[in-house]
Amino acid sequence: MSFSGKYQLESHEGFEAFMKAIGLPDDVIEKGKDIKSTSEIEQNGDDFKVTVTTGSKVLINSFTVGQEAELETLTGEKIKAVVVKEGNKLKVTLKGIESVTELADANTLINTLTLGNITYKRISKRM
Repeated sequence: MSFSGKYQLESHEGFEAFMKAIGLPDDVIEKGKDIKSTSEIEQNGDDFKVTVTTGSKVLINSFTVGQEAELETLTGEKIKAVVVKEGNKLKVTLKGIESVTELADANTLINTLTLGNITYKRISKRM
């Protein structure tokens, strides 16, 4: 199943606790909690380009599965990491944050971010 497509955030759990844990200021968290972000994924074999637009903030990460790439985090930091693919899941660890992006079915993208015992789960639907 291809990840390619455009997805709209439908629901999320654990946003505020997770954003506090990664150090985002309260005013930024307050502004961001009700914004419905869109994610656009372009997949060409093992090459990916992921564009996440949240309000006026655009985060673009390009990577090849299994190869080191420089990825930008939610806080704007750039970190070298390797994304691995396991079935219908993309997994990467950035500064102790484990990110798993899963195609649950043809129209549902689930992104789970875990930092210690804090989990932030985002569920997006294909547009």
